Amino acid sequence: MVSKELEYFRAIIQANMEPLAKVTQVSPMPSLEKKLGNKIWLKREDQQPVYSFKLRGAFHKLKQLPAQSKVVTASAGNHAQGVALSASFLGHTAKIVMPVTTPEIKVNAVRDLGGEVILHGHHFDAANSFALNLAEQEGAVFVPPFDDPDVIVGQGTIARELMQQLPQLDAVFIPVGGGGLLAGMSVYIKSLRPDIKVIGVESEESACLKAAMEAGKPVELERVGSFADGVAVKIIGKETFRLAQQFCDEVVTVTSDEICAAMQDVFVSTRAVAEPSGALALAGLKKWCIENKAKGLKLSAVLSGANLNFDRLRYVAERTALGEKNEALFAVTIGEEKGSFRRFCKALGGRAITEFNYRYANSTKAQIFVGVGLRRAQEELDELKAELTQLDYDFTDLSDNELAKLHIRYMVGGQPGQMIKERLFRFEFPEYPGALERFLDTLGANWNITLFHYRNHGAATGNVLAAFEIPDNDNQAFQEHLSRLAYGYQEETNNPCYQRFLAGPVEKLAEAG
Repeated sequence: MVSKELEYFRAIIQANMEPLAKVTQVSPMPSLEKKLGNKIWLKREDQQPVYSFKLRGAFHKLKQLPAQSKVVTASAGNHAQGVALSASFLGHTAKIVMPVTTPEIKVNAVRDLGGEVILHGHHFDAANSFALNLAEQEGAVFVPPFDDPDVIVGQGTIARELMQQLPQLDAVFIPVGGGGLLAGMSVYIKSLRPDIKVIGVESEESACLKAAMEAGKPVELERVGSFADGVAVKIIGKETFRLAQQFCDEVVTVTSDEICAAMQDVFVSTRAVAEPSGALALAGLKKWCIENKAKGLKLSAVLSGANLNFDRLRYVAERTALGEKNEALFAVTIGEEKGSFRRFCKALGGRAITEFNYRYANSTKAQIFVGVGLRRAQEELDELKAELTQLDYDFTDLSDNELAKLHIRYMVGGQPGQMIKERLFRFEFPEYPGALERFLDTLGANWNITLFHYRNHGAATGNVLAAFEIPDNDNQAFQEHLSRLAYGYQEETNNPCYQRFLAGPVEKLAEAG
């Protein structure tokens, strides 16, 4: 009896991607090769007609259907475009259900490719549930984004091309969302060359494969981050996980800042602008090389897509230096006296100041928020912290403090002039026209808002920092109100960044639950 894995291998060999899906190039990364001491190539799936690998799985799936079939799918991005183009090319009709939060550029792209767009729900789960019901009602074929054998085979053709282009690789790094790309590529690579390492790469904010590996089965994450939205999947597919268990050697997780740094690396070597999930595998490759002190290897990463909203580049540029460890953020207490800032600059030993925020608070001490340029990454950061400690500076390293990077750096200097019972929270809500007003309506007017900060980053999710004046006898009622909200939130009342710069003369409150 032929094993299912061998059937996948044979199907990938036989799959015909022509004439719609392209044979994409492999691009060398000379600047990164010099830095890491390894040969590195990108498999350029951003060169597909829809700028993403998703076209392969959708095209192969739809090629198996009878002529003039009706298909339905749910997607907020790349899968939608792959299905729309494939359906138009093959003569099928496609209805694509997209959340109402989907950026207009992606909605228009799907329509331009011939798909009928139906906007429904404020998140993917709602859109997906609606699409499944719609397919059943209309007798249409539902096209899953990843957990489907035909889709897996289509994605696996990337490995077939890669092995022909670079037969002597030591390791391949593959981005992971629902696992379709990893499943298809890994079963082919390991069937042909079991000596090649297959390494899955996930965002720390949506590491569903890592969670499944630890549990021994797919498990649903409580929440996922939205930055790398192309891989923001709460639970890995059953079939994709079965294959990943057998053929994936290792899983690496990376931060949003590390993804931003990888996006810069892609641009420097190729002049391509990757989307966050598109640069995910390269971010994992970099981290793996550094942590394992790997040298002299031949490595490849899949650049999986380039469907980036242009207005997100502002956020990416801000975070890139932090991701490369070329910048550090500090909260520092200095004397409120003439010459104290000059002395602090001298303590930095000639290092560049990239940002400086300060506002007068009292006559004895000043709290400053400062960015410092680094040339030798973590090594120099450790040296600087040791030097500041030796000079008796009271400081906190905020380089990995998300509250500082998202909000505080833009708000330093505002403190209440009197003691108030204040608690601070970070919220996430679906981003669409009018969403901020709806968010405020949902919060209600039972408690006085004492601090508020919001910036639109061009993402599907908005981030708000808000503080509320809450009397002690109202804490339970407020907590119950938060629990009824349909928004993700995190209390930040005891975050040292908040306490230094914004809390002022308030009592420190223990975080509730």
